[in-house]
Amino acid sequence: MGRYVIRRILQMIPLLIGISIVIFAIIQAAPGGPEGTLLDRGMFVDPAAIDAYRARLGVDQPVYVQYLKWVGAMLSGDLGISFQTQRPVLDMIAERLPDTLRLMGVAFVVATVLAIPLGVFSAVRQYSAFDYTATAFSFVAIAMPVFWFGLMLQFIFSVRLQWLPVAGTVTVGVDTFGDRLRHIIMPATVLALHYIAGWSRYMRSSMLGVLRQDYVRTAYAKGLTRRTVIAIHALKNASIPVVSVMTLSIAKLFSGAVITETIFGWPGIGRLFIQSMHARDYPMLMGIMMMGSFMVVAFNLVADVVYGFLDPRISYD
Repeated sequence: MGRYVIRRILQMIPLLIGISIVIFAIIQAAPGGPEGTLLDRGMFVDPAAIDAYRARLGVDQPVYVQYLKWVGAMLSGDLGISFQTQRPVLDMIAERLPDTLRLMGVAFVVATVLAIPLGVFSAVRQYSAFDYTATAFSFVAIAMPVFWFGLMLQFIFSVRLQWLPVAGTVTVGVDTFGDRLRHIIMPATVLALHYIAGWSRYMRSSMLGVLRQDYVRTAYAKGLTRRTVIAIHALKNASIPVVSVMTLSIAKLFSGAVITETIFGWPGIGRLFIQSMHARDYPMLMGIMMMGSFMVVAFNLVADVVYGFLDPRISYD
């Protein structure tokens, strides 16, 4: 296992280099530039001033020179200076990251707590009214646009019922646990809904396959109760592929937070990304996108390692 992990880590290096080249090229090929924010405001800017502005930011140099400078700075732990705020990119990401991780953590816990029992009960009670209802819920949840669901929650629970705050992380002057909990309920629900639907389907399918195995029938023949067979013998083996899917989904939670944070005014990485995209803030976009790419690659490795620990039949040596 150790040699496999080291080999995969070494393989990550050229992969991340290739990803960085693609991302850098796409950002540079986007229409406009950092000076476009001035022109978007309808300001008349002298061409000489625009050239001086581009030179100050370093975007007047050839693309390959800009990329090599960015890579050299990144290897020393410097992700550059934000065009928009003139602050270090790493500092701004570090400020926003805790809020995003908190939202992701709550959404992950909610999705796990609801998806696993939902999938198990659907499999145990196959073709029952509960199973059909859970299946219909999953199809609707997967097909439902995230932004629409978020807006509907805001309209119902914030505008109509006034039970929950419409946006933000905390009420000004009221920084309590209960207040933070009220703020996170809706965004965490929106972020978790899609994963509840998907993971419950994976759990149902995996559990149905396990319940048809001979060792499960043998456990029933020994006189074990249905609850014991499901909880001790079937659930562990049925959870192996689901745990792998859940591990891979952690990185997707990070990217899914972009829309959710924007809708609910959540001051995290996702909202920072949208703001940077509108401002054509190249260093910030590169920093956020590379962090997201690293999370995808890293959690793919974590998923493989977890799968190997859960299933003793898997050998990576």
